[in-house]
Amino acid sequence: MKPEDLTRLFVERANAGDAAGIAALYEEKAVMAYPPGQQTVGREAIRALWEKILASAPRFEPEPPLPTLISGDIALTSTPPKDGAGARAQVVRRQADGSWLRLLDQPEFITPKR
Repeated sequence: MKPEDLTRLFVERANAGDAAGIAALYEEKAVMAYPPGQQTVGREAIRALWEKILASAPRFEPEPPLPTLISGDIALTSTPPKDGAGARAQVVRRQADGSWLRLLDQPEFITPKR
């Protein structure tokens, strides 16, 4: 798996209403900068947050990734939102099995399309 695959997997799992599947994309002690002005820390808290968000059945559209920056086992992934406002960025880390998980997530939350 490549670091930028996490964004595709996020969209697939979010649109399937799979909060646990989304949380599995994060390291155990990951930090997500959401809700605005706050942080959600840890995979379990991230799962609980996504359960609340997905309860309203939002739809997420895939976005083409910007070039990934990789340095050893750390990578920076990002996507530009379709409306051109801001960007989403994640720091991801290669795991012992070669897969990648999100460590830090800076989402740029615009209300998803329904």
